[in-house]
Amino acid sequence: MIRIRPLVAALLACATAPAAAQQQPADPHAGHVHPAPPAASASAPEPSALPPFIPPLTDADRAAAFPDVHGHMVHDDVVRAFVLADELEWRSGGERDGAHWDLDGWIGKDVRRLWFRTEGISEGDRLDEAHAHVLYGHAVAPWWEVVGGIRQDFEPGRSQTWAAAGIQGFAPYRIDLEVTGYLGGEGRTQLRADAANDLRLTRRLIVQSRVEASLNGKADAERLIGAGLSSMEVGLRFRYEIRRELAPYAGVVWRSTFFETADFARAAGEDVGGFQLVAGVRLWR
Repeated sequence: MIRIRPLVAALLACATAPAAAQQQPADPHAGHVHPAPPAASASAPEPSALPPFIPPLTDADRAAAFPDVHGHMVHDDVVRAFVLADELEWRSGGERDGAHWDLDGWIGKDVRRLWFRTEGISEGDRLDEAHAHVLYGHAVAPWWEVVGGIRQDFEPGRSQTWAAAGIQGFAPYRIDLEVTGYLGGEGRTQLRADAANDLRLTRRLIVQSRVEASLNGKADAERLIGAGLSSMEVGLRFRYEIRRELAPYAGVVWRSTFFETADFARAAGEDVGGFQLVAGVRLWR
């Protein structure tokens, strides 16, 4: 006779074994032993240690690398000088053959400078026009400065002194511009403008275009100068730079007087203007 109780117990044991196996899966790494990390070698250098051929950093090294500069270092506090003979030439044509010069320069620093200018024209061995400036210049923007001082006229007529004030610098497209106003004796006023542009055709060949004009507030019959637009000159010069500081050139200029100034010139038997060929040299230092 089969015993019922042991048989039921055996069936229950077989039924619960798979469920227990599903609830707790076997660990595939069971019984594995992880090796202990190797002990650090006492002789291995630290990552921050320097090679033996590099000496250790000292306080003297740090002081040499970061010196005390006592604030911002200024590199433009040096007195310099510059002289430019933009036009040293002989003009030929019409009734006014002769020499012409136009020089300027400065001495000073980047912001404040003392300027000088001089310009003149001769007819043969006779000095026809000549004047000189002494001006103080102060930079007001990159490439621009205001100037003020005096101008002394030597010819034509008796000497005359003017107070001068103006602005000069580089306009867009690298136009070298000077605009200066003058106040003279007996309430005379004058405005002069000079604009020049250098166009580089090759590394050494440059063509310069230039326009100069003068306007006067009052007539001056002694000097054959009328009121309003008195004179204008337009020039085109081709120069070849043997060196940057030395460049011979040749070209053509057109010069004319206008309105009352032209009337004064005709009455005195003077030439009122025309074209002239020019040849000369440009120097700077």
